[in-house]
Amino acid sequence: MTDSIDVTVDELAASLRTIAETEPLVQSLTNEVTINDVANLILHWDGLPVMADTPGDAGEMAELASAVHVNTGQLPEAKVEAMREAGRAANERGIPVVLDPVGVGSTPSREAVAERLLSEIEFAIIKGNYGEISALAGVEADVKGVESVGDYDEIERTARSLADSTGATVVASGVRDVVADSDSAYRLTVGHELLGSVVGTGCMLGATLAVFAGALEDEHAAALQGTVAFGLAGERAADLPHEGPASYRTNFHDAVAGFAGDAADDLDLESRLERVV
Repeated sequence: MTDSIDVTVDELAASLRTIAETEPLVQSLTNEVTINDVANLILHWDGLPVMADTPGDAGEMAELASAVHVNTGQLPEAKVEAMREAGRAANERGIPVVLDPVGVGSTPSREAVAERLLSEIEFAIIKGNYGEISALAGVEADVKGVESVGDYDEIERTARSLADSTGATVVASGVRDVVADSDSAYRLTVGHELLGSVVGTGCMLGATLAVFAGALEDEHAAALQGTVAFGLAGERAADLPHEGPASYRTNFHDAVAGFAGDAADDLDLESRLERVV
């Protein structure tokens, strides 16, 4: 755990430099809808993407990876087996595994897969929307397809409860992102509403956290800084010329690529994080 209550510009810049220097190999087992965006985003953060998601190859690749990203957006039996295989191999090596439990809470099948993964794999970071995190924590949730709907007034405490029960740092994405471990919860004021107009930005956030976790030793810091960097890139993308969601999506990839290469100068981060638990 970390006692830090904020993310400084210097800390974020140092983390970005560490990522660029180490080029973490991030193995992503994600869904076909977002696989290209996820791979590109890993690359734009200066990581190295590999989308090894079949049994046999998945476990072998996890022997080489710096971090493993598990996204349950699609659940063919072979892919679930590959997730289990890669996760166990990563645990044996002591490298971080990031879980994005897409759509959990919407169908019994998704809940069963998520429960199995949680029972077999130790996750460093669990990232989901408010509904998904609430469902995993055993709290009433309203998930329609893969989207979170409804009100979640206690999301900070819910995220902290899930962190306590799993040992993971939990990132709950929403209008205001929440990052929690068993000792604390932070509310982040970063991001832009246009991120919600592009399919797959949640998957890309999960991949971002895997990049940061693959390069940094402190997994809580990786979750906090990765979420902040992702949101700030979303804001920068909105400042670039765009005519709608498609051009914003392109801007976002460009903003990430540019963000990873700078020193995070002139950022006001002090007002962006609030400890709420």
